[in-house]
Amino acid sequence: MVQSRISSVLEKIAGVKVAVYGDFCLDAYWIMDERGSEVSIETGLQAEAVSSDYYSPGGAANVVANLSALNPALIRVIGVVGDDMHGRELAAQLKSHGADTNALFIQKEDFSTYCYLKRLVNGREEPRVDFGVYSRRSVETDRHILAAIEAALQECDALIFNQQVTGSISNESFIEQANRLFEKYSDKIIILDSRHFNHRIANTYLKANDREIASLNGLYISPEENIPIAEIRKYGKTIFEKFGKPVFVTCGERGIIAFDEAGSHEVPGLQLKSKLDTVGAGDTAISALTLCLAAGISPYESAQFANFAAAVTVQKLFTTGTANAQEIISISKEPDFIYNADLAQNERNAVYIPETEFEICTPEILEKSGHIRYAVFDHDGTISTLRQGWEDIMEPVMMQAILGDHYHKVDSAIFDTIQLRVRDFIHTTTGMQTIYQMEGVVRMVREHGYVPEDEILDKFQYKALYNKGLLEMVRKRIDKLSAGELDNEDYTLKGAIAFLNALKERGVTLYLASGTDVEDVRNEAHILGYAHLFDGGIFGALQDYTRFSKKMIIEKIIQDNQLHGNELAVFGDGPDEIREGRRAGGISVGIASNEMQRFGHNPAKRPRLIRAGAHLLIPDFSQHKKLVALLFQKNANYAEV
Repeated sequence: MVQSRISSVLEKIAGVKVAVYGDFCLDAYWIMDERGSEVSIETGLQAEAVSSDYYSPGGAANVVANLSALNPALIRVIGVVGDDMHGRELAAQLKSHGADTNALFIQKEDFSTYCYLKRLVNGREEPRVDFGVYSRRSVETDRHILAAIEAALQECDALIFNQQVTGSISNESFIEQANRLFEKYSDKIIILDSRHFNHRIANTYLKANDREIASLNGLYISPEENIPIAEIRKYGKTIFEKFGKPVFVTCGERGIIAFDEAGSHEVPGLQLKSKLDTVGAGDTAISALTLCLAAGISPYESAQFANFAAAVTVQKLFTTGTANAQEIISISKEPDFIYNADLAQNERNAVYIPETEFEICTPEILEKSGHIRYAVFDHDGTISTLRQGWEDIMEPVMMQAILGDHYHKVDSAIFDTIQLRVRDFIHTTTGMQTIYQMEGVVRMVREHGYVPEDEILDKFQYKALYNKGLLEMVRKRIDKLSAGELDNEDYTLKGAIAFLNALKERGVTLYLASGTDVEDVRNEAHILGYAHLFDGGIFGALQDYTRFSKKMIIEKIIQDNQLHGNELAVFGDGPDEIREGRRAGGISVGIASNEMQRFGHNPAKRPRLIRAGAHLLIPDFSQHKKLVALLFQKNANYAEV
């Protein structure tokens, strides 16, 4: 979905009137700080100090907040709260979002407002404290709610039915009467998102997650079990055919699948590099879906829009976030999609070209090959292994930057948690310019809060610390080459230079593009003896880092040579170049290289290369003759795979 289309959708949403029925909840966040704790004189018990607290809408109230962020013409609230401070705070927050709360009824007896208290200790959420667990709606409250629902069906463009709290529908008669209303107004857009009653509510569009759609097909899937996308397609199709109204299945990072008369439409998830908090993502999705559908947007485009909106909110930590128009437009500018998530997760599903170590990640590679005229190569880990082990240098630099003076003091569990995140960050940013990786370091230093603000370095200073250790390692290896103790083959991937020469013999123009500083790239390519092969140019990070990126190089090649996508091949062991090659419509070949031994498969690289969009995955260039045959279609048998 291009940005101009998103802007058009946002304009149409502005005229939508929507009502929300559901479980209106309040999320309370208390920031605990043990430094202010003391022992109570009266009881002798240890008191716990709260340094600050804040409150945000949850459940159906968060749906309202998400609707409000997109500025529709009207939001009408239909539900119940208790006669208590949580209910008053919740009503005030709903009004602050511009919602009509005339149908937010107060039940004075047997009902406490749903409130979920979340204590945050050192950035980690402690076990929740729940209010309203024993609330029961009266028959009279149900009568008021049903009357308000019917009025909304008459006056609004769409109704969201959002049920999340166990036992929130107290009376069986409510479901029966709601179904009669939905049958009476079956031409209306009513979209259901229910944790416990999806199988009981009829005549609605459905928004469900992967486990809920499996449950509707009579299956129980444990929380630890992954449901393959192929199975979700079957489950969603069955439910659509049964009820005849669009179905939307949210699949977490794997995106959204929409089902309608035209079949199934898959919207891939987005690769996000920041720390994520998925709380409230479903509320964002149903809000965006409903507004789009009510504005006359197709289910497929509605799912695309909702996918961008959810990607915004999951990056907002410790709050049930929302996504506004500008944020959705921004994230849609150059989205990094996740491809083949199931294949990336399960190597048992791998399909190889016979008599090769080439894994086909998408059959599209067999259709696109045969036209290559230009090729872009990453350097480190793709051709050169001079910098093998750079991750082992970057990791301690990042850990010490984040923890500062606490590096040797923090609890081992906290240290391990941060270390896992650092490693994941390094893996997902492989191939990017170092300076952009250091921007991520600065963000993480601030986020964790161990280093005082006036002691936090800037990205250039962190890069200098990292480069100092890295260049010392590279210098020692180059010294061994100069001394004749090792030769060029000891620091290049198996078969890489032979493959480069084979491409040159076929008239392919070669480019080298690395996230490493450009002078270092040129020097190392010259030392290793293949700089002359890259007649298209050798590119790397510049002092003005905004003037170089692999994306810029790829776009320039396409523009200067008026290429169609399949005339360009991109080779690399990092997600950055693979993603940009895929985005440009070229052939992306992932190199899952074992840099230490210079040949063979590195299983750690496989999932991130597949998720970035690799069409083909190879461990090295030892089978370079077969690779050339495939890419130039010299062997007809490959087309039968």
